[in-house]
Amino acid sequence: MTTYNVGYIIGSLAKGSINRKLAKALVRLAPDKLNMTEISFADLPLYSYDYDADYPAVANDFKAAIKGSDAILIVTPEYNRSIPGGLKNAIDWASRPYGTNVFKNKPTAVIGASPGAIGTAVGQQVLRPILGFLQAPQMNSVEAYIQMTPDLIDDDGNVSVPGTEQFLRDYMEAFHQHMARVLTVLPRDA
Repeated sequence: MTTYNVGYIIGSLAKGSINRKLAKALVRLAPDKLNMTEISFADLPLYSYDYDADYPAVANDFKAAIKGSDAILIVTPEYNRSIPGGLKNAIDWASRPYGTNVFKNKPTAVIGASPGAIGTAVGQQVLRPILGFLQAPQMNSVEAYIQMTPDLIDDDGNVSVPGTEQFLRDYMEAFHQHMARVLTVLPRDA
């Protein structure tokens, strides 16, 4: 199979985020044919259409990183039964101004971790229609809502529960297969 460049976006800006730990585990467990690169949105200002005529460099760089990726993995917490405001802001920057949406035809997957029993299920259900509107083909199965327990994943991305480690490895393999299927039908820049 082809090697793919995958950009991953961590929905939390917190340095100690459990979703950052989850992202490290996913990078470590990804198939060898996936080159994983974090795409940060930490420096983006709040989006306003007032910027559309003269996009700031940080926003152009963010959009270029997404555009240059073959696929996007979003690893996000759930805030108040939704997605973090910073993540929504980043998505708005990536899809504006009208006609320059860099998510279009970009294979995507969503995963997240939370201390709660249902993981990030509700937040992911909020994010999916946004990605659908942006015409980003989503991996709808396997769904993954990770309940983060103490010591499940360490700061280096090592998973302490073998069954969870295998689930995450299988998730990344499924994402690899998803992007291969999508990019066969919708080649880059289609």
